[in-house]
Amino acid sequence: MKYPEILSIDQVLSQLDTFDAIIDARSPGEFALDHLPGAINAPVLDDEQRIRVGTMYKQIGAFEAKKVGAALVAKNIAKYIEELWLEQPREWRPLVYCWRGGNRSGSMAHILAKIGWPVVQLEGGYKAFRQEVNAALEQAPALQFKVVCGTTGSGKSRLLEVLAAHGAQVLDLEQLAAHRGSVLGHLPSQPQPSQKAFETLIWDALRRFDPARPVFVEAESKKVGNLRVPAALMDTMRASDCIALTLSRPDRVRLLMEDYQHFLVSPDTLNAQLEHLVQLHGREKITHWQAMSQAGRMPELVDELLAQHYDPAYLRSIDRNFSKYAQALPLQLDDISDAAFAAAARTLHTA
Repeated sequence: MKYPEILSIDQVLSQLDTFDAIIDARSPGEFALDHLPGAINAPVLDDEQRIRVGTMYKQIGAFEAKKVGAALVAKNIAKYIEELWLEQPREWRPLVYCWRGGNRSGSMAHILAKIGWPVVQLEGGYKAFRQEVNAALEQAPALQFKVVCGTTGSGKSRLLEVLAAHGAQVLDLEQLAAHRGSVLGHLPSQPQPSQKAFETLIWDALRRFDPARPVFVEAESKKVGNLRVPAALMDTMRASDCIALTLSRPDRVRLLMEDYQHFLVSPDTLNAQLEHLVQLHGREKITHWQAMSQAGRMPELVDELLAQHYDPAYLRSIDRNFSKYAQALPLQLDDISDAAFAAAARTLHTA
């Protein structure tokens, strides 16, 4: 076999989980927007270097730019070999890719192959992968979804976590989106991924599921924070069997107080988010809620938000958006203890 071995996207995807490493040779900025699942970033040119070489290419000429670029590429690849891969055995088989043309990944793959590693280079690079993801997500997934429905604070996300721990197949869109799915759902410690990265995470999760087993997913709107759920996936979810999870309102308040502790320590952050509700509830109501927040009356505020904002919105939308909700399997949580969620998960997983 002659190396580097250049494989098409179909050939690579059929063995994606078998490579010893997946190396993204693009710049850190490109990598941050999206990358192949499990990839590490080893840029042959960093963002600043890429701009520098590109500017030289346009203003001075290709030959001068290539000389400078080649020196930078050689230095960067040498650093990765010394710092990351020097201890790898002869059998180490990495996949290398860049954007599309293969110049950057080709440089790295050529050097790794000359060392003696059986390196593979992805033909068409990230662009070929992105086209594959787009095409796959345009199709309805051939999976049996069980959609966990319930009012805000009823424990849907916690139930998914426990189901996953019990070995069930779970698609947690809010976890993938780094957002809790409501106007107050932004996670202060974690920014949302890009739209492309979100779609790659969904694609990667869907491809791993066993079609013979159900996939549990939370009832979501078309957007989770700033990110759009792929239309074909959303349509499939909305036509799937439902589970109606219920929990008493006092317990829902307790659960939300636990899950949104960052608002307890920063009322100003909560009040800034409440501003988004002015159009729905009017300035007087929002000012009232913001005053409750500043006064530390959080349980009372949460209860009012559930009664006056979240529950009415849920009841208006659930039957309209999920066609099988009227026939949903009822599931009552007695409290928010670990034992209660474990019992509910066992019930669903066994069924």
